Amino acid sequence: MVRAAILPAVGSPLEIADIELPEPGPGQVRVRLAAAGVCHSDLSLSNGTMRVPVPAVLGHEGAGTVVSVGEGVTGVAPGDGVVLNWAPSCGSCHACSLGEVWLCANALAGAADVYARRPDGTDLHPGLNVAAFAEETVVSQRCVLPVPDGVPLTDAALLGCAVLTGYGAVHHSAKVRAGESVAVYGVGGVGLATLQAARIAGASRIVAVDVSPEKEELARAAGATDYVIASEKTARDIRGLTGGQGVDVAVECVGRAVTIRTAWESTRRGGRTTVVGIGGKDQQVTFNALELFHWGRTLSGCVYGNSDPAVDLPVLAEHIRAGRLDLGALVTDRIALDGIPAAFEHMLAGKGGRALIVF
Repeated sequence: MVRAAILPAVGSPLEIADIELPEPGPGQVRVRLAAAGVCHSDLSLSNGTMRVPVPAVLGHEGAGTVVSVGEGVTGVAPGDGVVLNWAPSCGSCHACSLGEVWLCANALAGAADVYARRPDGTDLHPGLNVAAFAEETVVSQRCVLPVPDGVPLTDAALLGCAVLTGYGAVHHSAKVRAGESVAVYGVGGVGLATLQAARIAGASRIVAVDVSPEKEELARAAGATDYVIASEKTARDIRGLTGGQGVDVAVECVGRAVTIRTAWESTRRGGRTTVVGIGGKDQQVTFNALELFHWGRTLSGCVYGNSDPAVDLPVLAEHIRAGRLDLGALVTDRIALDGIPAAFEHMLAGKGGRALIVF
């Protein structure tokens, strides 16, 4: 029996309760969580913006220690520190054959499985494969990666989503070059990681945009050279900071139609906008044919930072060890399991960076 945060139905409050977690079967690994991040995707799953089989234990950004392994597991052993990989690639679908493992058609196949039960026998699904909002979890061996040397286990949880996404948005999707200017919309956990990634890439001017004045200090500590309070004139303000041209690259980490449109408008002619934020179907973004031709800008979606975790984690670890990437700077709240609902409320109110559940 372990404690977990259960989503009984879409739109229902989370319940903190005991669950019965089985021993790992063939090809599975049992992990004792050290920490788990509360991501906006978890909120989107709980409110129905994204689909998830229910009842489920949510949480997809986590790290911990291997407790036991099932038959046939060779990559890790009890006592090993691991990062949870919520989107493991299958290696055989069309996207994987193209090397686009972040678009793997089978990455979330395990989310429909029954991985645990309530004491009354009710089946539970693992939200986004790994069910990190629990003291322990059982996952496929494909869902764990070794914690890189020199990375504290608790901080390593952030590598599972926020950092891979933010770093990948800058380095893989937007492909920011040294000397370019970048605007980052939304200074939450992913936004803070994106700001650090832009600094690592050598961006000359990094503009952070958020609705909250209170986040300016966080943003500047992460690498922002300028801070803009979001308003109807945000794009104009950013052009004013860039000689009337607009930034080379904008990264949208909010997932709202108005923010996506503003991010696009704030780039120069020929600029690039990468959309990381996950919005609902009701968020319609419109453009006219003439402006698409005239401005020559690029608008791209970005899934999981267009990252391959097995390849990118060692790169991120080197940045951490060299002091270029500060995981702890993303965290503004360290909470227990029962603090998740409040963390969701803070997200909705636009407060803080990443909330980290510490077990």
